[in-house]
Amino acid sequence: MRRQFLTSTTALVLLLGAGNAYAGMDEAKAFLDKEIGDMSTLDRAAQEAEMQWFIDAAKPFAGMDIKVVSETITTHEYESKTLAKAFSDITGIKITHDLIGEGDVIEKLQTQMQSGENIYDAYVNDSDLIGTHWRYQQARSLTDWMANEGKDVTNPNLDLADFIGTKFTTAPDGDLYQLPDQQFANLYWFRYDWFNDEKNKADFKAKYGYDLGVPVNWSAYEDIAEFFTGREIDGKKVYGHMDYGKKDPSLGWRFTDAWLSMAGNGDKGLPNGLPVDEWGIKVDEKSQPVGSCVARGGDTNGPASVYSIQKYLDWMKAYAPAAAQGMTFSESGPVPAQGEIAQQMFMYTAFTADMVKDGLPVVNEDGSPKWRFAPSPHGVYWKDGMKLGYQDVGSWTLLKSTPDDRAKAAWLYAQFVTSKTVDVKKSHVGLTLIRESTIQHKSFTDRAPKLGGLIEFYRSPARVQWSPTGTNVPDYPKLAQLWWQAIGDASSGAKTPQEAMDSLCAEQEKVLERLERAGVQGDIGPKMAEEKTLEEWNADAVAKGNLAPQLKIEPEKDKAQTINYDELVKSWSN
Repeated sequence: MRRQFLTSTTALVLLLGAGNAYAGMDEAKAFLDKEIGDMSTLDRAAQEAEMQWFIDAAKPFAGMDIKVVSETITTHEYESKTLAKAFSDITGIKITHDLIGEGDVIEKLQTQMQSGENIYDAYVNDSDLIGTHWRYQQARSLTDWMANEGKDVTNPNLDLADFIGTKFTTAPDGDLYQLPDQQFANLYWFRYDWFNDEKNKADFKAKYGYDLGVPVNWSAYEDIAEFFTGREIDGKKVYGHMDYGKKDPSLGWRFTDAWLSMAGNGDKGLPNGLPVDEWGIKVDEKSQPVGSCVARGGDTNGPASVYSIQKYLDWMKAYAPAAAQGMTFSESGPVPAQGEIAQQMFMYTAFTADMVKDGLPVVNEDGSPKWRFAPSPHGVYWKDGMKLGYQDVGSWTLLKSTPDDRAKAAWLYAQFVTSKTVDVKKSHVGLTLIRESTIQHKSFTDRAPKLGGLIEFYRSPARVQWSPTGTNVPDYPKLAQLWWQAIGDASSGAKTPQEAMDSLCAEQEKVLERLERAGVQGDIGPKMAEEKTLEEWNADAVAKGNLAPQLKIEPEKDKAQTINYDELVKSWSN
């Protein structure tokens, strides 16, 4: 039964306390009138009650200048330009919300962790760092914070159970270390109109012997890519695939976010495989990383990983525009909206707002999209119960090096921009959904036909198979930068897929070994395993009911399978 949400005005007013009208309530009412209206899961009286709580809680910090930082995406631009000013007007706490590149956010965070200098009072950084924050213990446990030092500034209507991403920001010790602020997934994208064209359907069935539809596996994706590449539609030659291949830091995201999991790398387990995750890093029963290479029971250079890189290279060469090879993440992003791409395995839903603009070749005259999102197809090594793709969860993080009073003021702002009062409106602006109550809001039911399946996906049981990097990764900043260099060597042809992944796992193990020698992460840091053969580690895994590292499958192709998109969506609501 769906979770029941507290929206009763009377109950909320009693919970938060209506209080007297303090300075700031006029500003709050003006903000609610102009910006929120009925775009909230709370009615107007409940919104005012929540604003009154913020006004009261912020009194000791009025006049403070607080600095927070996040990467530059639409959601954070809205926070920086609109919500930060509203919060400052309402509470008297001046907020400077800086927007910088994702890599720069991590660099600032690392510098503060290493130096102890308070650069920012709070960070929105990816939950991919959960393993880092838990092991280094430089970030406050929000569980402890909300129960102790931060209790007086923790909103009683925060409703953590309403956040859909807290399992990604909870460490093996059971504590919450980060509060989700924005969330989006990597999904399969395809031209719904082309897939439903009767001639295309008939031609595909005649050539491949099965129906054109959403590919369930990579074999079907490959057939569809071949079918559309070179086909003429609306007077244009089209392509069956789109990707990017330039040796650039963004190439690393393409794979850690999480190409290998789609192929079938790692073990079963949600949100991440255990004991081997989708990065190929294995941990022991204490969550201590023990290796990355198959020689230590990992899977970064195992058959599933190498297969995933080979498919990436094959499809880029055969089915994508030639220019894709030299593109970065940001350069390739707008290409499908130009109307010459039939499908894409890897599309961040954060791009949704840019894909539904009037006048685009992929948008109908009535504003509805000609495309749809669907679950990603999986590779030949994938098994039921495995992660199927990546979900980005930018999350508020409070470092211990931030003085308590500044952390409290920043925590108030973090809760304001994720509050039930604000979240529905913010989600309509950025389409990065974090609350179940927002996902179920009527305004998204009304808007769903214009968003190409985004809302249907987030309301479906399928979404649990999409998750961020998990806790097996002990130092995300150090390890993540290794990926783009290794994959870049494969993409450029400097190394074979096997050589590239052998190099990557070896470099990852050098970092793990350094951490083990330094002992900086205590008894939850790396503890390297002895080396054995792939066959020995596979036998050991199977004996324990696990999968990774898997042995090579011959041939690396299974029977192609598709599903009708409309039937798929209908099945989610049954």
